Amino acid sequence: MKRGFYTIMSAQFFSSLADNALFIAAVELLKSSKAPTWQAAALVPMFALFYVVLAPFVGAFADAMPKGKVMFVSNAIKVVGCVLMLFGLHPLLAYAVVGLGAAAYSPAKYGILTELLPPSQLVKANGWIEGLTIASIILGILLGGQLVGQVLASRMLGIDFPFVDTGVDTPPEAAILVLIFVYILAAWFNTRIPHTGVEMRRIPSNPLELVPDFWTCNSRLWRDKLGQISLATTTLIWGVSGNLRYIILAWSAAALSYSTTQASALSGVVALGTAVGAVVASLRMRLDMATSVMPLGIAMGFLMIVMNFISSVWVAAPFLILLGAIGGFMVVPMNALLQHRGHNLMGAGRSIAVQNFNEQACILGLGAFYSLSAGLGLSAFAAITAFGLIITSVMWLIHRWHRGNCVRYREEIEHLLEVARHDKAHGS
Repeated sequence: MKRGFYTIMSAQFFSSLADNALFIAAVELLKSSKAPTWQAAALVPMFALFYVVLAPFVGAFADAMPKGKVMFVSNAIKVVGCVLMLFGLHPLLAYAVVGLGAAAYSPAKYGILTELLPPSQLVKANGWIEGLTIASIILGILLGGQLVGQVLASRMLGIDFPFVDTGVDTPPEAAILVLIFVYILAAWFNTRIPHTGVEMRRIPSNPLELVPDFWTCNSRLWRDKLGQISLATTTLIWGVSGNLRYIILAWSAAALSYSTTQASALSGVVALGTAVGAVVASLRMRLDMATSVMPLGIAMGFLMIVMNFISSVWVAAPFLILLGAIGGFMVVPMNALLQHRGHNLMGAGRSIAVQNFNEQACILGLGAFYSLSAGLGLSAFAAITAFGLIITSVMWLIHRWHRGNCVRYREEIEHLLEVARHDKAHGS
């Protein structure tokens, strides 16, 4: 791997670390203010909001300037969101601002991989990026849980600055203040990312011109016989896993009577399994083998339903590791295949923006469904059952869709797989 790749990994690690710790802090901030339960569940779709709304624009933005600079600006926006949360803006609105920064960050984060590395290293690079991201999720969730816990929070709140009233009086506020500095560290790494030398694409003088271009790119990827399958699979997996962060917190409280700090540790266990699955996939899977992982998605849905019958943490921990490992093993090759097809069809930034739009729209839709259900009194057990049925049935449909494509468009799919194999051999 080129040296610049490791700088990208460092920047991604700290940015993702802060994102996940901030989620726990925001949940606890809402709890401490006696907000309705549905508002904590709504944090997930609010974070996804700008991914969906700005999808036609962020890909072109990422392609219009050096991606390290795009990532720096994105982290600065996240800092603004944290500051707004500290100054009293409703956590849902402030968290949406952080989501705005994340929406701009993602096309640059993934798009730069196709600019910096040959196709033969994409699966390995995705494995490292996803593995490191999952590690940052684990540590971020654990960090957030500890920052809002009484032991660490009491020490932070006990620190006095002479002649300065910070206005930070609660454990969640102290946690948010710490996380601002983590985002600043990530922004510093962004300034060290090298320019890849890829030609920048000019943004039109009228940004609204990007909307039809985006929908053209979206349609092009959905029409591609491999792009549509990889896009459908990653959309579903991320849609469910994005909401699973909060569902695990709610399930831990209902099944194990866990506090936010304790439940955050259990959420980290899922991420640990995902990291293991991602690393194994990066070592064992090839680009042309990506579609073979789809049956695992059907099994993943059944396993989610089984979770309802677990009442012991000693059973829950290894079970959640397995659940996460299946997701990680599926996402890495499917992400790589999607990036490969998108890069060939429309360019890195635009293809990632299309991917983010679909995945975040799924997170937004499922999150809105869960928030509404929580407001109506749906239990965590019922939500897990619903999500398990969704992933099983939809993955079965996607699998049948791909098999039907293989029958009707066999020569085209074989050609596309041959292109992937040729690019792998050419890149190596």
